[in-house]
Amino acid sequence: MLKTALSSLSPVELRQLIRRGEYTDQTSGLAPGYTQANLVILPKKLAYDFLLFTQRNPKPCPILEVSDVGSRKLHRFATDIDLANDFPKYRIYRHGVLDQEVTSVEPYWRDDLVSFIIGCSFSFESELITAGIEVRQITEGVNVPMYNTNIALDPAGRFHGNMVVSMRPIPEEQVVTAVKVTAAMPRVHGAPIQIGDPAKIGISDLAHPDYGDAVTIKPGEVPVFWPCGVTPQNVIMQTKPDFVITHSPGHMLVTDVKNVSLKYQ
Repeated sequence: MLKTALSSLSPVELRQLIRRGEYTDQTSGLAPGYTQANLVILPKKLAYDFLLFTQRNPKPCPILEVSDVGSRKLHRFATDIDLANDFPKYRIYRHGVLDQEVTSVEPYWRDDLVSFIIGCSFSFESELITAGIEVRQITEGVNVPMYNTNIALDPAGRFHGNMVVSMRPIPEEQVVTAVKVTAAMPRVHGAPIQIGDPAKIGISDLAHPDYGDAVTIKPGEVPVFWPCGVTPQNVIMQTKPDFVITHSPGHMLVTDVKNVSLKYQ
């Protein structure tokens, strides 16, 4: 199905398509106006430490919802949902190493697993577009570029590491507008963490992102960096827990909640 046709689907219709395995690509630009979310699933014995880690690092890890132990459902952000099947692609980490990338984690589900649904910057992209700001990866039909940084996070329990950021090139004259638009949505990462100086946060090569795809940066545009929900995956690779499931970068859960309901929260 063409991306233009996909973008007209409701969140429920899109999740059902994904659940059937009929769409496995990245989700930027889909279900515009609806909140998208990152995922971390880990055993209950690690859940408190991870929850504390997210509370100490709310910019890259803004929690939207936490599941009941062993449950594949949510209470607030979606009703017709199966957390084991409704992300287009998942990653399975064992001892901090990426072991598999799959379109369903149903065969790996356990009764002790807790799911953390984390805000995603894809959610504010429709707000940027409404403000007249082009979102380059949507225009070019690719995944958003994401980069590891030198920004140290506040540790909690066994979890520690550095922030990951997403980047969007913004015309210089629109940077202030982009900051204002995204600052109004802190539950999906909020305002940028850095503007125009990638070296300052440890990024040396914008053409080769650590996750996602490179995008064109045109003359007169500034690279703008937002905290990113892929941060937990970088943390997992550094702290090496036995077993963790995440989404594949850019392959998000599309929820039933409108972005406007998250403004100023």
